Amino acid sequence: MSYIKVVLKSGKDQSLRRFHPWVFSGAIKKMYGEPAEGDIVSVFDNKNEFLGLGHYQIGSIAVRIVSFTEVEVNDQFWEDKIRKAYQLRVDQGLVDDETTNAYRLVHAEGDNMPGLIIDMYDDTAVVQMHSVGMFLIKDTIDEILKKIFGDQLKAIYNKSESTIPYKAKVNPENGYTFGKSETRIALENGLKFRVDWEKGQKTGFFVDQRDNRALLEKYSKGKSVLNMFCYTGGFSFYAMRGGAKLVHSVDSSERAIELTKENVELNYPGDERHDAFAVDAFKYLDDIKDQYDLIILDPPAFAKHNNVLNNALQGYKRLNAKAFEQIKPGGIIFTFSCSQVVSKDAFRKTVFSAAAKSGRNVRILNQLTQPADHPVNIYHPEGEYLKGLVLYVE
Repeated sequence: MSYIKVVLKSGKDQSLRRFHPWVFSGAIKKMYGEPAEGDIVSVFDNKNEFLGLGHYQIGSIAVRIVSFTEVEVNDQFWEDKIRKAYQLRVDQGLVDDETTNAYRLVHAEGDNMPGLIIDMYDDTAVVQMHSVGMFLIKDTIDEILKKIFGDQLKAIYNKSESTIPYKAKVNPENGYTFGKSETRIALENGLKFRVDWEKGQKTGFFVDQRDNRALLEKYSKGKSVLNMFCYTGGFSFYAMRGGAKLVHSVDSSERAIELTKENVELNYPGDERHDAFAVDAFKYLDDIKDQYDLIILDPPAFAKHNNVLNNALQGYKRLNAKAFEQIKPGGIIFTFSCSQVVSKDAFRKTVFSAAAKSGRNVRILNQLTQPADHPVNIYHPEGEYLKGLVLYVE
């Protein structure tokens, strides 16, 4: 099958030769035709040497490479890719795990499928497309999921309405594309949580913090714990299972606090160790002197684009400085950034600056990242979006 040909400017082929999956619009010299958004195009260097096949899209990232070899991109091509991703999760012990039935099945570039996210919550697949090309093959993806999971799959929910570029003329709408789920309750390491994929953030729950929540549990015994930006309370009920003597959950969203309370009640009904507050995080941190000896800082992405990177770093610095100033002596801070444009080094330097500002003696106990079902393509370091540190504050 022939695809529209895209030729790069001289010298702009080096990143693709290193298997980085993005072609920026400024690297394109010429296109032999007018591809529609979502079309597969063939990318060549200035000397007419083939480099890759990818989805074309209007914007800064003009082509997302799906293959570095010349193949036919058909239904079988996508089935092979999704089955490879599935097998990787089988090898990780996530499929048919009696204690965990929530995991990421497809992680975009990490699984060589740029623009596609699929999270599994028990018998429901929540699909989210970030490119027009992936959205145009949504029916194919649904059929592949049905083939792989068979009768185990009860529902597929597509949540791409807010993630497809707004200029694209595909009019995505959130909704079930197969079946309908009635349970809405999933398991993670034996703990229950309610998932709201219809109105909640991302696909309904932050499955990328699974391993870090399990680590927090080990630090929680006898501690007074503050879970900032708690969303649906994941860190909170792990802290309770770990033996925390008190857990407070804080989020500016009333709906998040409702979900947190429901999730705590699912796991620890009537437990008076927990309370939750719908207030601004920065205001809450202003006056908590010595109340807590374990604080979790897991804010939403402060920066989604490089043009606001400096403001984001200042936000992380201010947030962490407040925690350093307020935490009890001998306290522990779990601090995170989920901003892809904030590098691991930049985040660490920002936390270092916050520590220096506080004048406290701080040591790094653990360096954290995303779990294995959120793999990082070694040729696409931007995929390592989740950064975290566990800090001991004297």
